[in-house]
Amino acid sequence: MSRLRLAFLVLLVACQAAPPPPPPFDAVADVKQLMATIIEPAAEVYWDAVGSVVDSAGTTEFAPSTPEEWTVVRNSAFVVAESGNLLMLAPRARDTAEWMTYSKAMIAAARRAIAAADARNAAAVFDVGADVYETCVQCHAKYAVEQVRPNAAKP
Repeated sequence: MSRLRLAFLVLLVACQAAPPPPPPFDAVADVKQLMATIIEPAAEVYWDAVGSVVDSAGTTEFAPSTPEEWTVVRNSAFVVAESGNLLMLAPRARDTAEWMTYSKAMIAAARRAIAAADARNAAAVFDVGADVYETCVQCHAKYAVEQVRPNAAKP
């Protein structure tokens, strides 16, 4: 019986060994580059997918009308969602508190954006687009003040 206990203890200790190190990560883009080349273009596609134009001819509503157009909107939401994960990786992560909270909020809003596009619900895409925008503005107000208010000084 004592050998069985010893084997159990050895197995227990082995299972509690340190996890393997994370795979190497080699960031190519810094935060500004990631925003300019990946996040902002994808968000713009999503935000521009649904809306209305009021001019002298009246009001014109627009939304995706083909499966391919809806796929583009959905894919853009996926890019925004996964970009939240990219923002949480070193060396991009600015801190482990608010930065992570904003990044997770971006992912959550983008998940709703994906669902709205999957449902092909133009009103939901429009409404969730506002949620995505709000998460961006909140983060920029903390970490990119010059982009939210160009004449403002950083805190």
